[in-house]
Amino acid sequence: MTGNIQKRLLDYLSPRAEGVVVEDVRIGLGYTVVKLKSGHAGVAWTPRSEASSCTHFRGAGTLAGQPVTNLLRFLVDEKTPLVRAIGLAAANAMLAALPRPAISRDEVISTLNISPGDRVAMVGYFGPVVADLRKIGCQLDVVELIPRPGETLTPEQGREALAHCDIAILTGTSMINGTCDALLASLGRPRAAVLLGPSSPLCPEVFVGSPITHIAGSRVRDADAVLRIASEGGGTMLLKKHMDFETVLVKQVGSQINQGTA
Repeated sequence: MTGNIQKRLLDYLSPRAEGVVVEDVRIGLGYTVVKLKSGHAGVAWTPRSEASSCTHFRGAGTLAGQPVTNLLRFLVDEKTPLVRAIGLAAANAMLAALPRPAISRDEVISTLNISPGDRVAMVGYFGPVVADLRKIGCQLDVVELIPRPGETLTPEQGREALAHCDIAILTGTSMINGTCDALLASLGRPRAAVLLGPSSPLCPEVFVGSPITHIAGSRVRDADAVLRIASEGGGTMLLKKHMDFETVLVKQVGSQINQGTA
């Protein structure tokens, strides 16, 4: 199920996408990639296919050459996560083509000043981040749709953790599996809330007024290399040398808008 965040992203990008054309689309096992005629590209996590046949996307063979606005509408598809993944990859390609917001290249978790007394709720299992947080010694609750017994909580068990955490770390894939709005609604008053992962759209304007304070996503640097690796089944570890990982702050944009200076 889609929600407010996807609709806001669609509304933000649609007027900026006039005349922009899709050059290539790859739906890899790990990531989906959309490349524009301008050379800009964006990625999004490829969800597990729900197809009942060997055709996983009925529009296969028709996407290249379409206006990107057609693919952006996939963001609000009500039924199919794979369709939403194509839409999010198109959105990330469009964001790469727009003027870059103020960014940080610092590793986002290290900037949050997490202490042993903090409670951290993480939705999505980010292995390296889990290891770093355990070294800090904070209370860490990890929530997964498909839980790992003894390691993670179910979404039902995770509601209390989200409601009372000091720091929230949410996976950008929640915009694909349809859980993003519900997760945001579950948060109490965290000191910081991060949308994390290569799928996360670096568009702070869309998250103004939400609990999200940081967006830590990716920007494709070498579109052709990313297309090739994704097509051959590669994931984050292989793609990362061809992408830049960036963080944008949402609160800064919100304060500017409130002051009428944005």
